Amino acid sequence: MNIQRLSIAVIAILLILSGGLAAQEGEVTPRRNTLYDMPPRWLVDMPTAGTLHRGYYDMGLRIYPGGGGLGSVNIGMSSRFMLGISYGAGDVISSAEPNWNPRIGFSIKFRVVDEMEFFPAIAVGFTNQGFGAYSDAVERYTYKSRGFYAVASRSFYFYKWTAGWHGGVNYSLEDNVDNDDEVNFFVGLDATFNYNVGLMLEYDVALNDDRSAFESSGKGRGYLNSSVKWLFAENLEIEIVAKDLLVNRRESKTFSREIRLTYIDHF
Repeated sequence: MNIQRLSIAVIAILLILSGGLAAQEGEVTPRRNTLYDMPPRWLVDMPTAGTLHRGYYDMGLRIYPGGGGLGSVNIGMSSRFMLGISYGAGDVISSAEPNWNPRIGFSIKFRVVDEMEFFPAIAVGFTNQGFGAYSDAVERYTYKSRGFYAVASRSFYFYKWTAGWHGGVNYSLEDNVDNDDEVNFFVGLDATFNYNVGLMLEYDVALNDDRSAFESSGKGRGYLNSSVKWLFAENLEIEIVAKDLLVNRRESKTFSREIRLTYIDHF
């Protein structure tokens, strides 16, 4: 890990620790975040330990650079167990032939431990859905799928904000031609204001995406992503996403912009 990534990781850890102290000093407040007071199931790309309640489902549409789109559906099978599928393509909104993903994405998440007063919630899961366009040449998405992962999440209350920290480890099954398949780490924060506007921030160390010389890989800086969510209606969130703020991708000249819509309801 180079000095720049190590510095960012240290800062993120300090923020996480400060959040944990805030939670211990004050009363633990139930999360009121996203639709129907659901905990966040993800930040920008990284998962959290949150799951849908039993009988609830969400439908998402993500629009990314290059006219690409990704649709997804997740279902809460129980208060701890969530299943999801997704599918998309690049060049959907363009005059070119769509570049369809090679397969339907599948995800599963199980919360092993519920959050307690002095202990975070812990979840394990798997997803083979990456983000951005899929490249047949290097057999990977623009941003690799998470693969197998374990993540811890801790919520806290600070003044009039509800917030949470998240941290995890993952191993992606996506290899590029250089077999850059190391175990990876990620951390993130979320904060909600007045229960209808949310901010998300995450840092993916990207140890599994820093060795290839191809334009599709990273430069070794890691991926810093953020987003702003707005509860537009009772069941609908609109999210503006800014990805790769460190301009880690070799082919990029600036960070990328995306839009995500999420609809949630129950059976």
